[in-house]
Amino acid sequence: MKNIKAIIFDAYGTLFDVNSAAEKCKDKIGDKWEGFANYWRTTQLEYTWLRSLMKRHEDFWQVTEDSLDKSMKAYEIDSSMRNELLDLYKILSPFKEVPEVLKSLKEKNYKLAILSNGTPALLNQLVKSNNLDNLFDDLFSIEEVGIYKPDSKVYDMPIKKYQIQKNEIVFLSANTWDVSGGGNYGYNSIWLNRGNNIFDNLDYKPRHIIKDLSELVDLF
Repeated sequence: MKNIKAIIFDAYGTLFDVNSAAEKCKDKIGDKWEGFANYWRTTQLEYTWLRSLMKRHEDFWQVTEDSLDKSMKAYEIDSSMRNELLDLYKILSPFKEVPEVLKSLKEKNYKLAILSNGTPALLNQLVKSNNLDNLFDDLFSIEEVGIYKPDSKVYDMPIKKYQIQKNEIVFLSANTWDVSGGGNYGYNSIWLNRGNNIFDNLDYKPRHIIKDLSELVDLF
């Protein structure tokens, strides 16, 4: 880790809890809220990959709306909740250790950035609503290249902006496919395994595996 110049984070599921929108509505949704939240997230990701393959790009907010509509039908959730869920998705809660970890890394003078499928407007609102906007040097959105992760054009963006080598970047994600995407590209990819899950067989083994971001501080 001695040659590292930038630490790049995925946003959704890594820094911010993608289930927190549905969780805040669990009194209305009932016990099925978690299954619904997971279905929404899975559908959302599937749509990003399928749109990339079909070359039918729509931005992440449109994908989020489309996947929500399918998920609400699948879980028979009243359509009157649609706007509430979408509004809550714009201000997802960070995982509890995130603010302190980011502050600690910022003090060590690393460049800190987000590299995300989210649109620039979504990412800006997300960090500002959680008082994290002063901790990041950049918020990289796939909209700059018009294709979703794990396309290599996405992982190119920080390299071009900072004029550094691939192996001078640490990339963190809770998504195994994203860890593999960044790792196969050439990043030092770290898997944030919050749920004690199994890593995918995608031609890459994480440089490190951590259970929450507080372990990252020890690595540096």
